Amino acid sequence: MPAASESESASAAEDRYVLYGAPGSGATPVHAALTLIGAQVETVDIATWESEAERERVSGVNPMRQVPALLLPSGELMTESAAILLWLGDRYPQAGLGPAPDSPLRARYLRWMVYLPAAIYSLFWVRDEPSRLVPDAAAQATMLERSAERIAHCWHLMDTQIGEPAPYLLGEHLSMLDLYVTVMSRWTPTRARFDREAPRMARAVKRVDADPRLAAFWAARFPFVPGWEQGNG
Repeated sequence: MPAASESESASAAEDRYVLYGAPGSGATPVHAALTLIGAQVETVDIATWESEAERERVSGVNPMRQVPALLLPSGELMTESAAILLWLGDRYPQAGLGPAPDSPLRARYLRWMVYLPAAIYSLFWVRDEPSRLVPDAAAQATMLERSAERIAHCWHLMDTQIGEPAPYLLGEHLSMLDLYVTVMSRWTPTRARFDREAPRMARAVKRVDADPRLAAFWAARFPFVPGWEQGNG
């Protein structure tokens, strides 16, 4: 991991961000990344999956009525969790959270950072409000069951293709990919199922769970309360 110069460290510490998105949401890996980077973060908690009122709250920030949304120090707004994480990795290379453009790991990194929202995260738009696509109440239960199975299958496919974590998903250093998978693996169909479907990735994810640099962050923004692995917390 590259060492940070004093000027680079100072720049990160002076940067101020506003992050829209509730604890446990897609804003969580972004917040974790900013924590490791050492930037200042103001949070605006909005849980868009809970109600129409919550989605309306964020509509003035993101017309898609989704989180995360990140207000940059420049005043520009970014949305889409993968894009934000990729941008932060490139913006703060001293943090070592993303392979450089000329790194042999860059292609693998980009592949899986895009796979996660394309194959898994996108399914939560309809899961959060099944009537968006499935108006029949009886059919909604089937949709929820089958989409959960699809998510589990996608985790399994990723686990069989990504390579052996050593000790993290891209090798020796924790990356944005580890943060993204660590948070998303706690969503449906829960971490316990993820551990069964993706045992190799599970080993890397547990290292992120236990990273002392993130201990206070997890406790505040996505705590490991009793039953969390089965989704009861």
